Amino acid sequence: MRIVAKTDIGLTRTSNEDSYAAGELPGSVAWAVVCDGMGGSAGGNVASSTAVKLISERISSGYRKGMSTNSIRNILTSAITAANYCVYEAGKNNPELTGMGTTVVAVILVDGVACIAHAGDSRAYLLSEGKLKQLTKDHSFVQEMVDNGRLTEDEAKHDPRKNIITRALGVDEEIRIDFCEEFLSDSDVLLICTDGLTNYVTELEICEIARDNSYYEYAEQLVNRANNNGGGDNITVVTLSY
Repeated sequence: MRIVAKTDIGLTRTSNEDSYAAGELPGSVAWAVVCDGMGGSAGGNVASSTAVKLISERISSGYRKGMSTNSIRNILTSAITAANYCVYEAGKNNPELTGMGTTVVAVILVDGVACIAHAGDSRAYLLSEGKLKQLTKDHSFVQEMVDNGRLTEDEAKHDPRKNIITRALGVDEEIRIDFCEEFLSDSDVLLICTDGLTNYVTELEICEIARDNSYYEYAEQLVNRANNNGGGDNITVVTLSY
């Protein structure tokens, strides 16, 4: 199992509100969590780091060899639900953290199947045979307009409202979580990232970087490209592959 990760403050922010963690479990099982905090420097940092820590602990303690994908789904959704409650309570009880929240993408990769749970606009992609497939759908105002036929995909990429998200961990007492599964072959790469990458690096550029660099350079080169293209946000990239 190969796991590579990189996070960067970007060129305009004063702090990095992204957080991530990744690791391996017995039996060649990999996992990763990526969060993009919001609610100001203090709140964003607290929300994302708190969520990553709790979700990571729940994955590590809850996973057992031979689990079905349905059981893995339960681990991921219960971990995110617990993190949501923890962040929500912290924001409610501390005026300095009121309104904080974070996106989340959490994945467990086992026996060639990526089990992915998410809320917000951080994304998971499959990079396979030189092509990029988006696995998660953004929970955002602009995505809803695309779904309703009020915007095209191209218009959505440049819409000034694209950073308005409709779901986030820690904002409300309850959270709706989407879940999906994707099969990976030995040469495929699972890419998890915050919008600091996708708002500044096109899908074509991601494919070109994967084509022109070794696997262990992907994350660093993607972050570098985001910065070269403006770097207007924190950037986090995690890749997993067999």
